[in-house]
Amino acid sequence: MFWVLLLLPAWAVADTACTRLCLAAVRAAAVDPGPAATAGDGGRGPAPVPLTLYETAFLSGGPRRVADVTLVSMARQRRLLLARTGWATVVDPHGRDDMERSVIGAIGPRGQSRIAPVRAAAATADPVRGLADRLVRAGLAVPDGHAGTTIADAVRQVRFAAAAVAGLGAAALLLPVPPDVPRHLIALWFALPLVLALGCLAMARFEVHPYARWASPAGQRLLEALSRGTDGAGDDRAYLTSVAVRGIRAVGEPDLRAAFAHREHGHRAGGEREY
Repeated sequence: MFWVLLLLPAWAVADTACTRLCLAAVRAAAVDPGPAATAGDGGRGPAPVPLTLYETAFLSGGPRRVADVTLVSMARQRRLLLARTGWATVVDPHGRDDMERSVIGAIGPRGQSRIAPVRAAAATADPVRGLADRLVRAGLAVPDGHAGTTIADAVRQVRFAAAAVAGLGAAALLLPVPPDVPRHLIALWFALPLVLALGCLAMARFEVHPYARWASPAGQRLLEALSRGTDGAGDDRAYLTSVAVRGIRAVGEPDLRAAFAHREHGHRAGGEREY
């Protein structure tokens, strides 16, 4: 009965992935201060601390998003020139905060560099690491360096498990089986771990969606409140906040978008590692 040899790994992969998802949800709930801490406890608790632009960028897209927002902000203030060819040129060498100074330092003493390595270097600089540490201590960001422990990672594993179970089930149905074993019974045995995986995905989508890579549940609530608060606003702060939340696709200037379109090609060509 070769199909049993396929059923065992199907159950193992589904059970392992679903267990990891449950543990990730429990850990997220353990560090979550709850809606009261981020929404003012119905008017009885302290008001939530507003997110800065860099904090918003990190919680929405991680270290690379912080670098992107810094570059866009400096370019809009004409203190940094981002050419359509994918090069960054320093116009004002005096950064106004640590993030800007890290970008200028990444460009180098010549004052000109390709955007891709600048973005990569700025994303791994000390100011971004310090920002990440502060957000983690505040319970707004997910600690990094724990592969497979975040809800987003666990959901991806459950999706993979569901696909694996379906594939193993299809392979089992193609194998020769004894005459006294009906194929619909084999399909039923494989349907059980598949239902387990799909059920976990359904509950995760209902309970903890969206699955953020960087923000904790408390951080996600602040991001949602920020998005509602900036709807319809048209000033420069709202523009940069939109870039922080949505990324480079929120940039409206064609020349600026063209400059960032070269970043991934240049990054791969240089052989640098993604942060």
